[in-house]
Amino acid sequence: MRLTSPQILTEVIAIACAGLIALAGAQFVKAWHKRHADVGRPEGWQADVQEGTVIVAPYLVALIVLLIVRAILGSLHGHTAAIDTALQLTTALVLVRLGVYLLRVMMGADSWIRTWENRITLALWLTMSFSLVGWLDVVESTLSHINLIPGKAFSLWALLKGVVIVSAFVIITSLIARALEKRVMRAQQLAVSTRIGISKFAYFILVSIGAMLGINQAGVDVTTLNVLTGAIGLGLGFGLQAIASNFVSGFVLLIDKSIKPGDVISFTGHTGTSTENFGWVQELRGRYVVVRDRDGVETLVPNQNLITNSVINWSYSDQRVRIRLPVVISYDDDPEFALKLLFDAVANHPRILHDPPPVTRLMAFEDYGMRIEVRFWIADPMNGVNNVRSDVNRAIWRLFKDNGVKIPVAQRELRMLEPLPSRHFKPPEKTGVDQDDD
Repeated sequence: MRLTSPQILTEVIAIACAGLIALAGAQFVKAWHKRHADVGRPEGWQADVQEGTVIVAPYLVALIVLLIVRAILGSLHGHTAAIDTALQLTTALVLVRLGVYLLRVMMGADSWIRTWENRITLALWLTMSFSLVGWLDVVESTLSHINLIPGKAFSLWALLKGVVIVSAFVIITSLIARALEKRVMRAQQLAVSTRIGISKFAYFILVSIGAMLGINQAGVDVTTLNVLTGAIGLGLGFGLQAIASNFVSGFVLLIDKSIKPGDVISFTGHTGTSTENFGWVQELRGRYVVVRDRDGVETLVPNQNLITNSVINWSYSDQRVRIRLPVVISYDDDPEFALKLLFDAVANHPRILHDPPPVTRLMAFEDYGMRIEVRFWIADPMNGVNNVRSDVNRAIWRLFKDNGVKIPVAQRELRMLEPLPSRHFKPPEKTGVDQDDD
């Protein structure tokens, strides 16, 4: 039957009308979804169901319109071959689009499938469409005659087939790894670092196994990859040794539980209450650790640095931290009274612990004053240390000023001396003259 026949033209017009109605329905569904999203956005599985309905709704509308047209033409004993093909293609599009969306939901919100969702849908739908209309064999035969490597039986069709098979195996093993990760992360009896280590290690192993199985199923002999693995090993020995070291260090950090999410750390190498490079551990990744400081800046610290350098973990076993504040008073002041003022300066601060209680000490007699010190504990260093230090120093200054206690300043006295007059040596004068007897 010719394409310009009335029967075919009728079906083409019906298919075009179904497409236009589907577009109008898509716009209506999007507007409805936007209005309800402004009122209140659902959460959890309800949000996933609503989003999936909005995505599949246009294709379902087109499918319903085609079914109605098919029923009308069938009742009138008209030609329905093109309508039947359009129904098959639309049904395949609905199934593929819904399947890709469900795959994205299972992979998680941060999955790479979100970026490639439409491209994957189009590729799968075109493959199914060619198979439904009988064009897939022709495409396969054409691509099989295009050799990518001269003299080798490696065609473009073999490459595309291998990519699809390997991708399918990797996606399946990724889903298994994600499910295992969710189950492990819910195990509250395990430490957070242990849970992260198990999930990351399982994800790496499962995806690697999936890639190897996919390569094997694609018809590539795995034993032929010895040269590739040897090149990778050589690269690890030279150019990639830093990356490999960071990955191994990441697993060490997860196993020994020295650094875990939520810890407060600083990596200056200093002891005491230094707060340079002070931050909170946000994430433990394969190559680096994400540390967020009080300015909101996230620093990516290589795992190797945390293994080879000294790191202060403020919350390793106990979050309580002792702060020492020294101050110098004049020799004219009473040290007992000054020590009492130091104790009063820390007595009412809300973040300073009463158990163990603050203490004051007379530390040394120095050249220009007596050095005294107040020591106290806080239990929340993640909320900052220098802010508590500042509050106490301000209180000390106010109390000292109100009570007349002086903080001496080192002074030097410079004396200008006049030079002494120079004195010349004079020989002694003779008292008599020597005379000869002659």
